[in-house]
Amino acid sequence: MVSLINIVSVVFLLFTTFYHFGEARIINVGGSLDAWKVPESPNHSLNHWAESVRFQVGDALLFKYDSKMDSVLQVTKENYEKCNTQKPLEEHKDGYTTVKLDVSGPYYFISGAPSGNCAKGEKVTVVVQSPNHPKPGPAAVTPTLPPKPSTTPAAPAPAPPTPSPKSSTSTMAPAPAPAKSSAVGLVAGNGIFWASTLVAVIGLAFA
Repeated sequence: MVSLINIVSVVFLLFTTFYHFGEARIINVGGSLDAWKVPESPNHSLNHWAESVRFQVGDALLFKYDSKMDSVLQVTKENYEKCNTQKPLEEHKDGYTTVKLDVSGPYYFISGAPSGNCAKGEKVTVVVQSPNHPKPGPAAVTPTLPPKPSTTPAAPAPAPPTPSPKSSTSTMAPAPAPAKSSAVGLVAGNGIFWASTLVAVIGLAFA
């Protein structure tokens, strides 16, 4: 008989596995599998693509290219700007390269093709956001000062109307019940999923 501790451990392992699968991403460089090449025009450069993507710690970049003609070099900022292929930080020549983005900050990649593809635009800068990077807030609103109070004394308020002796009693309609939050459905759905997972694991353990 499998102990309850072992069952809980298996459920926790499944939860952490699904959580990390949901967070980490494998991103094709340039937005497609054949984008690691000299761009067709400056308006479609790899950096234009990179500026439109929000990279996070844990993501991975995927480079696909012809290993006989090209390669991927991770370099310093200085060598990136000069397209210097000497002494790269990392060199990849397998034709199907995955680079894990482990820390926040900029990453610099250039082509190692001997034909000088880097100078022709086959290069990209990827900036990984910090996990604590604040989201942009709403635009600042200039506060409006309240008007100055008038020095003229206010006129006396009119007397309240005298209620009619024959006042008709009106029946108040009951207030509509508040709509259930959609978050309840989401929590219920998650609860059903994990409950099903727990039942399946317990069934396998005692089978």
